[in-house]
Amino acid sequence: MPAIERRELKTLKDFYTLMGETRQVRFASVADILAGGDGAGAADSLANALADLEAVPEADGRKALILSGDRTIGLDMDYEINELRKDLLFIRRGEAAFLEFLSDLHPGFTERVAAGRDLLAGLDINAFITDRDGTINNYCARYLTSIQSIYNAVFFSRFALNKATTPVILTSAPLEGLIEISVNPEGKIYYAASKGRECLDLEGRVRRLAISPEKQVAIDTLNVRLSELTSRPEFEKFTLIGSGLQFKFGQTTVARQDIGRSVDEAESGRFMTVLRELVAEIDPEAMNFRIEDTGLDVEIILTVETSNDGLKDFDKGDGVKFLNAELDIQMFRGPHLICGDTGSDVPMLEAALELAPDTRAIYVTQNEDLAKRVRGLSANVEIVPEPDMLVAILGTMQSCP
Repeated sequence: MPAIERRELKTLKDFYTLMGETRQVRFASVADILAGGDGAGAADSLANALADLEAVPEADGRKALILSGDRTIGLDMDYEINELRKDLLFIRRGEAAFLEFLSDLHPGFTERVAAGRDLLAGLDINAFITDRDGTINNYCARYLTSIQSIYNAVFFSRFALNKATTPVILTSAPLEGLIEISVNPEGKIYYAASKGRECLDLEGRVRRLAISPEKQVAIDTLNVRLSELTSRPEFEKFTLIGSGLQFKFGQTTVARQDIGRSVDEAESGRFMTVLRELVAEIDPEAMNFRIEDTGLDVEIILTVETSNDGLKDFDKGDGVKFLNAELDIQMFRGPHLICGDTGSDVPMLEAALELAPDTRAIYVTQNEDLAKRVRGLSANVEIVPEPDMLVAILGTMQSCP
């Protein structure tokens, strides 16, 4: 198993390098656990990584690292630190103690997990399609350091490999980098990115939904202009927080805020205005792009034609339909399980229900409007407030009849 030695983290690059090393250690540990081992060989390395992160000095409540020269950046490292602590508990004390810890950590944990297990009891799932961040993975302030935890991968993979015929992680993120933050067994799970426009299949091939030459030129132009814009000192910070700047297939994402609210709201708003003006300049007749603002990320999405010759942004429902045909999932046959955490994940459930009414859903949200919207689509729905609850439901289904 790879080893991580203690070191002092001084620069942002040091931080990214260390988190990349935890990915290798976690991947090996997950493989060991799924093969019947205890994964404990990762403990010393992860303890060293945790100590390194905890030792980073703070300024104004954030971990301070050198960006370049004498420039520093303040970072929220709560995800990285907390997930390492949870992994150490999981591999040192075992699954039962870890589930007890989660029960103490999250109010209502036992009841929510029991309800989710009841929803799925006795089912052999055909298509298991789930979002990643905020759904099966806790939110992180940065995409590139949101390395999947050992416990998370064990619980998720146990269900995906034993209870589902076709497991798919369908995310808005780009395909490039998705594997580098995941520690599930390779070649067992489909990774669909860019809202489903592209997918890494089980044989390692990349499948993509074709984009017209005209629209490809439009998004290439957008990406060049965005690169130039965010290279300016006043906008560079937006490439370093949250999702950063991500060039996806048929879509581009740029962060304007992160979950720690590290950017002044007025400054974030001004950047949003600049982005809207840039898109309007490139696409004055609004034929090529639609903008989706989550409050954290700005998604600039290529349009697709609808059956009535109108234009709409490509959504995850379109992604589900493309993957169903491209991967021959045969979603006319249920039951299916759809999981998400935001309004952008609702089209996945709508598409699945259209293809097969025998579809279950578990959504992770504390937003009552979203919960009501999801429940309005099907009676076979459970709502949980935390990703840890969802993965615990999945991970404990092995013992269900």
